[in-house]
Amino acid sequence: MKRFFLFLSCFLISNYIIAQNVQSESAGMTATADPVGKAPEIAIIPEPVSITKNEGYFVLPANVVIQSPAAAELKQVVAFLQERLSVPTGSFISNVNTHTPTANIKLILNDKANHQLGSEGYQLSITPNFITIKANKAAGLFYGAQSLIQLFPKEIESKEASTGTDWKAPCVEVTDYPRVGWRGLMFDVARHFFTKAEVKQYIDAMVRYKYNLLHLHLTDDEGWRIEIKGLPKLTEVGAWNVKKIGEFGNFIPPTADEPRNYGGFYTQEDIKELVQYAKERFVNILPEVDVPGHSLAAIASYPELSCTAGAETYRVRSGERIMDWSRGAPPIALLDNTLCPANEKVYAFLDTVITQIAQLFPFDYIHMGGDEAPINFWEKSDAIKALMQKEGLKNMHQVQGYFEKRVQKIVESKGKKFMGWDEILEGEMSPSAAVMSWRGTKYGIEASKKKHEVVMSPTTYAYLDYMQADAITEPKVYASLRLSKSYEFDPVPVGVDPKYIKGGQANLWTEQVYNIRQAEYMTWPRGMAIAESVWSPAEKKNWNNFFGKAEQHFKRLDIAETKYAPSVYDPIFTVSRSADKQLMIDLSTEVSGLDIYYSFDNSFPDRFYPKYTEPLMAPKDATTLKVITYKGKEAVGRMMSMPVDELSKRAPRR
Repeated sequence: MKRFFLFLSCFLISNYIIAQNVQSESAGMTATADPVGKAPEIAIIPEPVSITKNEGYFVLPANVVIQSPAAAELKQVVAFLQERLSVPTGSFISNVNTHTPTANIKLILNDKANHQLGSEGYQLSITPNFITIKANKAAGLFYGAQSLIQLFPKEIESKEASTGTDWKAPCVEVTDYPRVGWRGLMFDVARHFFTKAEVKQYIDAMVRYKYNLLHLHLTDDEGWRIEIKGLPKLTEVGAWNVKKIGEFGNFIPPTADEPRNYGGFYTQEDIKELVQYAKERFVNILPEVDVPGHSLAAIASYPELSCTAGAETYRVRSGERIMDWSRGAPPIALLDNTLCPANEKVYAFLDTVITQIAQLFPFDYIHMGGDEAPINFWEKSDAIKALMQKEGLKNMHQVQGYFEKRVQKIVESKGKKFMGWDEILEGEMSPSAAVMSWRGTKYGIEASKKKHEVVMSPTTYAYLDYMQADAITEPKVYASLRLSKSYEFDPVPVGVDPKYIKGGQANLWTEQVYNIRQAEYMTWPRGMAIAESVWSPAEKKNWNNFFGKAEQHFKRLDIAETKYAPSVYDPIFTVSRSADKQLMIDLSTEVSGLDIYYSFDNSFPDRFYPKYTEPLMAPKDATTLKVITYKGKEAVGRMMSMPVDELSKRAPRR
């Protein structure tokens, strides 16, 4: 999922890119924003249910008094406002727990529940004299505070005092509540390890856009990232591989003498700290242990969990090729990365793992993977053949179904709910198994009709590891996903009963993500688009409005020193051949209001160079097309150097 076709040849990658370019050009023509003109004064992401702008402004005084109930769950809401308002402004922020006429900001928990708001909704009122946030629950006050911060000038995002800013917020009346309850981001900490501090940083970023679920992908072929007492090799062996930098999936296999010291894991105390940190920010953490496939780190630690002889020679993967995807899914495994469904030791192992995970994570669900399990080693296994005969299993789908059902029983015996990727549907699971639909929305719709709980996280809209612009600027992955396409995500598609849709989620797989800065780059701004899709009413979504707001948030992220992708400004290349076989190059943009300037002479164009107005024909001996986009007199796109040979490869032959 995630990684589907990651190891295909460059030829196939190019085919994906060509198809995406055509699709993106179409998207750019039908869903464009006009970034030219006055920036919107109110730029709340995600878009509230209703917002009314009134006359006047609230001006933040030098001494701010926050009035709030004494409830323990409100401590973090107050602490959030104190930090965010005091650091950049230099104002003194105090807190009182009783009514006082001097309060500038009032946090109020409703005595009588407003059923429209639910547990996460809020009402925000800003007048020239004071600010009031009302909610039924503390989470609603927290989300109201997030919207409030977005109404102050962008300098509010500074990590140090900012002088010369007029600290005012427009007078508004906001009523707001989420469309769906499950608003998630998946963070793959298995492919590349991210420290406890970095996970906290990711949580801090996601709550700004009202996400409430962090899905941690804790295990895979490249690493086992959680301490399990009684199974020390999982972290002594399974958490470490050989450091490789370059194009994941194509690394040269490590030699025996290369040090295996790259990676890491979370102790159980680390996990408790992360769970508490997330809870204080109204975020649940969903743990995932990916089985039976993607289990090489576990097998390298405990070879007896495999069906296959010789597993004792296996090592944690460092990014070398271990699967052949040339025939599609399921892949052909070059070594057996699956736990053995016919081995009772596997179920004892998983009982130990799940017992401890259930104790560490208070969230109702445990995600047990279930995706992309290769079957070619199972087909050769005498143990699997004996299991099939004993249990009356007719094919490998039923073999995996047998495994999933046993794992589900273990999960449920710990008082938790079982969740898996949509492949688990092939095993005829009971309706009590929740499904995360990643292969488009088709399988989520199918699961809902079978009365499974469903979380929509389709590759079509929500895979944040996909390239955001042309492959010449992005880490090579097998497909592309532009911002405008992500914004089309609907977590409750036509054809489903909404009561079975828990919500939606975007997934950041990290095969090609080596550090937290790149994780930020891949998440934002597409994470903003998904946030608006899962929070805002469907009828309130509007691409033009969203992108106008997103541009304001780019400035906020700059000040916050959060990395993001400016890919939405990059030109889109579409190539063809004329009747006389000349290479023709069409340039377009994902958003309107931009000018494209270009050169073929190896120099770097600016706005004094030729402006693109019609399809280009590459000069006979030209080797490189350089392009850049401007909004008026300001360069907004990146300088892109496109080899003419690459364009020629993409052009269909007549």
